[in-house]
Amino acid sequence: MALVALVALLAWGRNRIHFDFGVFRAQLALADWRKIALATGCIYVGYLFRSVRWALLLRHNKQVPLFSLLGTQVIGFTAVALIGRVADPVRPYLVSKRTGLPLSTQIAVYIVERLFDFGAMALIISSVILLAPAGTLPHPEIVKKAGYGGLAITVLAGLFLVAVRLVGGVVASFLEGTFGVVSKKLGHAVGHKIRAFRTGLDTMRSFSDFGIALGLSLGMWALITLAYLETMRAFTASPELAGMSLPKCILLLAVSGGASVFQLPILGWFTQIGFVAAAMASFFGAAPEASTACAATLLLVTFLSIVPVGLIWAQVDHVSLRKVTAESEHAGEEIGDEEPA
Repeated sequence: MALVALVALLAWGRNRIHFDFGVFRAQLALADWRKIALATGCIYVGYLFRSVRWALLLRHNKQVPLFSLLGTQVIGFTAVALIGRVADPVRPYLVSKRTGLPLSTQIAVYIVERLFDFGAMALIISSVILLAPAGTLPHPEIVKKAGYGGLAITVLAGLFLVAVRLVGGVVASFLEGTFGVVSKKLGHAVGHKIRAFRTGLDTMRSFSDFGIALGLSLGMWALITLAYLETMRAFTASPELAGMSLPKCILLLAVSGGASVFQLPILGWFTQIGFVAAAMASFFGAAPEASTACAATLLLVTFLSIVPVGLIWAQVDHVSLRKVTAESEHAGEEIGDEEPA
């Protein structure tokens, strides 16, 4: 169905959007590849942040060297890039195998990690949007409301995190009973997820633990933001992109993040390029050729640049991406079928 939708979209746009492939190639040829290399370096350093964060989240259960989990992060994200979001459990599965800790605890850490990712990204996006000078952003009234909305969701998520950390059992029982009115199976599943989340929060036993995890998350997303900004400014032949401001870049980061939630293998690369290019053309007035060239480069830098390293690392560690994806998915289903303790 997704392939049919993509073909239909291409057929619809073919007669409505003038696209010059010669100009597209020229945009790529004239790009400042030093900026693109810097952006790629920022993304690579971000994986070091991920390794350190996961190691610190484990330290109350097992002490591991800060960079010892770098391979699990690199291979895991390579699997997601090539196979799709179905490969998300690969990282906790590989960490479990490497450390000898139960998979259920690593899935709980993964949930906490993703919450920190969302919170850090939302804080950066909302702060930059709300502090942007007047006239900087397109459709400022709508964008500002979205910024306030993102900030409110982040605060609520933080309060929920505190509640689960302090009285997780009570929250799980309450939600289990509430959703159980609709469906006992649903109520049981929600209660089980909250208890698993509570297990993950056991990794943070002080405000210092929370502050370190938040600081690493903000630092990593600051690097990702810089990678986006440098990549867009690298397209010197497009005035709209070469003069890109931080608030506009943040707006595009939000669009790109939303488009990547449902990442399909291979096909998802092209749909994401299309969404991001359309956003550039609509919000910033960039030409279709420049927008598409920039969107494709952004995907390459921020998402696919790790694939060659991940494939080599997987070969060295004798890891089959397809096999480990199937194993992690099966192991996760077995955990989900178990009764919570």
